[in-house]
Amino acid sequence: MSKVTVPLKRVVFMGTPDFAVPTLEALVRAEYQVAGVFTQPDRPKGRSGKPAFSPVKEAALAHGIPVFQPEKIRKGDNAGLLRQLEPDVIVVAAFGQIIPKEILELPPYGCVNVHASLLPKYRGAAPIQWAVINGERESGVTTMQMGEGLDTGDILMKKVCVLEPDETGGSLFDKLKEAGAALLIDTLKGLEAGTVTPEKQPETSPTPYAAMLTKKDGLIDWNKSAAAIERLVRGLDPWPSAYTFLDGKQLKIWKAVPAEESGTDECEDRTGKALPGSVIAADRGTIRVLTGDGVLEIRELQLEGKKRMETGAFLRGYPVRAGEAVLGIS
Repeated sequence: MSKVTVPLKRVVFMGTPDFAVPTLEALVRAEYQVAGVFTQPDRPKGRSGKPAFSPVKEAALAHGIPVFQPEKIRKGDNAGLLRQLEPDVIVVAAFGQIIPKEILELPPYGCVNVHASLLPKYRGAAPIQWAVINGERESGVTTMQMGEGLDTGDILMKKVCVLEPDETGGSLFDKLKEAGAALLIDTLKGLEAGTVTPEKQPETSPTPYAAMLTKKDGLIDWNKSAAAIERLVRGLDPWPSAYTFLDGKQLKIWKAVPAEESGTDECEDRTGKALPGSVIAADRGTIRVLTGDGVLEIRELQLEGKKRMETGAFLRGYPVRAGEAVLGIS
């Protein structure tokens, strides 16, 4: 994008989930003129099935900002509507729809996206969870000049966030949504001042595509290593959660530790012929399970129909027999 000399004051915002709300709030606090908010249509939620507002819609209405909810932004005259709103820039954060070229090129400053990874790493819909699952030591947010490709536009600015050893998908989500909001404001100021130099991305990403997660992705494969399963547990907390089966009932695992990290390697001589998923000990407040490589200690869990609890409390009401119980059999 060539340097733009017009002032950057008027913004249209596109976003839907919780992740996008701090960015919208930051725009309001920074006194940009938010001419309109585009978000996904109301969707059924909960047992009642009643349509519910998206978090972004709720935030926009609280500030008196006009809300637009096209089923498909590619269809109808949404481009004409946007021309009437006259944005200097369109800001996009987890909107959930593909934006056509006609709209991408409409504002003088184009469309700026807030993406929850250090691009070109983790292009796709679930970069936060996959960073934890894959054991990354750092993640971050990137602002990007949107193009027609999926997360392939020119990089504008980045902010790095270090992952803690016990980082979960939820805790990283909270870090990055706030970091993204701050970075977006810095990016808009830099674009207006002409101090941001766009950086082209390589055609291919150094990491696998961060595909959207489903509940099926939470099913634990006990043939994997204890370290890999522990990262899966953290990455899928709070949703969709990692789970296995015990006595035919779903068992969610909320906290776990590879045994070698907690000084419980005395179990090694008891694992000779057991299959991955075998419970080799259930005492001292933990359930220790053999994996394809190492032993995993389960510290917090939730049996189907029960509350989330520490393993010690669970074992007092639901005895698990070491050497007989095998997890993963539904």
